[in-house]
Amino acid sequence: MAKVVCSWDTLVSFVTDAFVGVGVPREDAEICTDVLLESDRRGIESHGVNRFKPIYIDRIKAGIQNPVTNFEIVRETATTAVVDGHDGMGQVIAYKSMEMAVNKAREYGMGMVAVRNSCHYGIAGYYATMATKAGMIGITGTNARPSIAPTFGVENMLGTNPLTIGLPTDEEFPFVIDCATSITQRGKIEYFARMGMDTPAGMVIGRNGEALTNSEEILKQLNTGEAALAPLGGIGEELAGYKGYGYATVVEILSAALQQGNYLKMLTGKKDGKLVPYHLGHFFIAIDTNAFMGEEEFRKISGDILRELRASEKAPGHDRIFTAGEKEWIVWNERKDAGVPINEAVQKEFSAVRDELKLDYIFPWEK
Repeated sequence: MAKVVCSWDTLVSFVTDAFVGVGVPREDAEICTDVLLESDRRGIESHGVNRFKPIYIDRIKAGIQNPVTNFEIVRETATTAVVDGHDGMGQVIAYKSMEMAVNKAREYGMGMVAVRNSCHYGIAGYYATMATKAGMIGITGTNARPSIAPTFGVENMLGTNPLTIGLPTDEEFPFVIDCATSITQRGKIEYFARMGMDTPAGMVIGRNGEALTNSEEILKQLNTGEAALAPLGGIGEELAGYKGYGYATVVEILSAALQQGNYLKMLTGKKDGKLVPYHLGHFFIAIDTNAFMGEEEFRKISGDILRELRASEKAPGHDRIFTAGEKEWIVWNERKDAGVPINEAVQKEFSAVRDELKLDYIFPWEK
């Protein structure tokens, strides 16, 4: 069974109803669905509907993620806040946190919210884009279960820890750099495994320092500690892997120290052999460009910079230079009228979730 395109209307309706079916309040379910599908809108399939069942539905059913989110403000000042998410829906916690940061920035120029005891919050770029839509600079990061080995190490210690930044421009799309601080992320390897593909050599190392390529085995070995992801730049210092290691550490600290949250090996999701909540930490920063020389001026200059970069001399064999966020904008324009291509594994998961929750849907791959 090949990939089958599913319409946005069907996806939005089904995913929302499924979240409601496992106990998520509808208003929160709509946020979770929007964040999840934003990945597919941008063509980032590693964080879209591919993760709908295994990361969210299954964790709720396993009792390690609360479908009803208790968003508790632990401490607050005019420009900052600390939030405890009580292991609720990460997307809801993150959405409300960035919304709070934006509101603070609108009044005081800058706002920052630090979060503890959250769950996987989906595509980080979603929250940075919340700020750019308001004419602001948006910055967010999150720690995650241990996957990255530090430079000169082989033990998975740090999460894939994205450091994500969004900048408003005068173009149709903002500049959004949203990537892990590892060469690849666990979600990409999950995608390779689903598609029956090997992981390219050099992305993952074993305990003896050897390159690992079997995607299904890597996923198991990441959990047992027999494998670790390489930081950006690679293992060792020859290709500057210490830079990725350093940035991953920055995100780890900002996702734990400000909010007195969990970190490193505390984030494995297991205790005494049993599944437990991940207790992840996040941070959200919004900077109002109007507090400086103005939003319009910021948008134009940032746009000018990006246009000059794209207009610069091309390497042989290449006729185009991209800036961050541009490829995602292209994918959205290709998909906005048609829908999302769903692979065979996810088709089966959708059908199984529908049947279990007794939802009334007929998917295109069943016609």
